[in-house]
Amino acid sequence: MKTENIQKLLFVYNANSGIRNALLDSMHKVISPSTYECNLCDITFGLVSENKTWKKFREQSSVPMSFLHKDEFTKAYASKFGHKYTFPIVLMEGNGELELFISTEELNALQSSEDLIDVIQKRAKGSV
Repeated sequence: MKTENIQKLLFVYNANSGIRNALLDSMHKVISPSTYECNLCDITFGLVSENKTWKKFREQSSVPMSFLHKDEFTKAYASKFGHKYTFPIVLMEGNGELELFISTEELNALQSSEDLIDVIQKRAKGSV
C-alpha cells in the first residue's frame, strides 16, 4: 500500500442511499443493533447525526474523503470495480486506481470513531 499516493479516501457504507433507507437504518440500529450490518455507519453516525469526534477529524483532515452508499458505489464504479468488494470498506484512490485501505473485517472489528481515526492516521503516516 503506497500511502504517499493517496488522492482520496473513499468510504463505502453497507447501506443504500435515500431518506427511506436512512430511516430504516436508524430504526434497525435501535430495534436490533446486534444485527445491523454497517459498522462504519454505526461508528461514524449516531441515530440522527454525525459523531462529533469523527466529524471534527474529517473536517480537519488534509486527506480528501468521499462517502458513498453501496448502491452509489456500485453505480459509479460498476464497470471497473463493482463486484470486487464487500461492504463497508474504505478504499484509497490514487493514480486512477482503487486500493484496499481498510477491509470490511477490520471495519467490523472497530469499536468507536476513535479506533477508526487511529487506523487512518497510522496507515496514512502523517498525511491526515
